[in-house]
Amino acid sequence: MPRPRFQKQTSEASASETAPDKENTLELRDPAPEGTPPPPEITPEAEILARAQAGDHQAFAHLYSLHKRRIYSLCLRMVGNVAEAEDLTQEAFLQLHRKIGTFRGDSAFSTWLHRLSINVVLMHLRKKGLPQMSLDEAMEPSCDEGPGRSFGAPDLSLTGSIDRLVLERAVAALPAGYRLIFVLHDVEGFEHNEIAAMLDCSVGNSKSQLHKARLKLRDALRLSLRKGDVK
Repeated sequence: MPRPRFQKQTSEASASETAPDKENTLELRDPAPEGTPPPPEITPEAEILARAQAGDHQAFAHLYSLHKRRIYSLCLRMVGNVAEAEDLTQEAFLQLHRKIGTFRGDSAFSTWLHRLSINVVLMHLRKKGLPQMSLDEAMEPSCDEGPGRSFGAPDLSLTGSIDRLVLERAVAALPAGYRLIFVLHDVEGFEHNEIAAMLDCSVGNSKSQLHKARLKLRDALRLSLRKGDVK
């Protein structure tokens, strides 16, 4: 018995409906091999930095607004004078404007900028002839002080009821090398590995100098207590 003709037509229609439409079919790519790192994301600051390196003055002004407070804070704590700190901040960003094209991303931009600013401050201190310890000397533990011990946690003996003004005077009285490490770590909040990158020293040396700075601060604060400076 012959089959009804409509069944064949129906089957042909069904086949045409299920056939893929090449024009409307998405071409799927094979997934990346397992373990392949994702493409790096471009952060807004990285875009701004790239534009500034290409000569975009508005992008440079944006970088200035992002970093000026921390650079000014560093300069102020190193020299202890508002006018000098303002001048040094301006000089640091002038140096940045001249040298921004040399930044290659080997470290974080903020680390590189702080290193540039530190060089500006130390050059200023050398020109003034202030009594100071050079950065090279600060990075080398003295024989009479013994080996430095590594401390990573905040020194609680320096916090609490100590008068802020007395503490700031004690910090300002530190040799420049010790003061620099203390400000970068305990005030600005940089980690030891970041400080080591800024100053071209080892992490161990950074920890050692911070420990010595804290010891000198503790002695200075005890002396202030005896004199009655801390109320």
